[in-house]
Amino acid sequence: MLKDKIYDRKIVKKPWGYEYVALRNKDKLAITFLNINYKKKTSLHCHPSKKTGFILLKGKAQIQLGLWKKTSSNYNSPSKLMIRTGLFHSIKSISKGGVKALEFETPVKKNDLVRYEDSYGRKLKSYEGKKFIKSLNKEDKIFKNPKIGTEQKYKIGKVNILLKVYKSFNNIVNQKNSTIFAVVDGKVVDKNNRNILTAGDIIKTGTFKKLSKYFKIKNKIILLSVF
Repeated sequence: MLKDKIYDRKIVKKPWGYEYVALRNKDKLAITFLNINYKKKTSLHCHPSKKTGFILLKGKAQIQLGLWKKTSSNYNSPSKLMIRTGLFHSIKSISKGGVKALEFETPVKKNDLVRYEDSYGRKLKSYEGKKFIKSLNKEDKIFKNPKIGTEQKYKIGKVNILLKVYKSFNNIVNQKNSTIFAVVDGKVVDKNNRNILTAGDIIKTGTFKKLSKYFKIKNKIILLSVF
């Protein structure tokens, strides 16, 4: 089994396109950029021990949750989706320009993967090994964690991506209701210090507005926002 860090700053070639880790927060969180070609789809797979979330940045995707195709739904960009541990899922590109998305995995375990069905002969096989790894291209974006008082800004297609440190809800809840936030590091907790939001959770501005009435940010929180 390969160590997860071998995939950092490397493209992993897939029969449906490619992916690469755009940001890693130690072993707590990895943000992976997915490029899925038109009419191609990922395997129907699950992650037995990690939480997974997606933000669709570009294109239209058909996403299957569970083992039955009738559970599939179409998602337009930008949109978000959280997937619990153990839930089988598959993403198919149904737009001619393909699909671009960010995947959030917590904790970082690339081999925490069980494939149930696959169109490319990978059924029951593990995550891709060394022969599928190549160097990044110049246009591939690698995210950087921001420091307090600074911002990291990126653009993919028509979508803006911002990484920023927040110490209170003030500059979060005044964003547009359509803004999508993903927790990169830090926590939102209750008065007894119990976790409400942690790394890998993905919500919208409206949810933050509701949470801000009763809960607090513990010290500081790093958020990736898409708008």
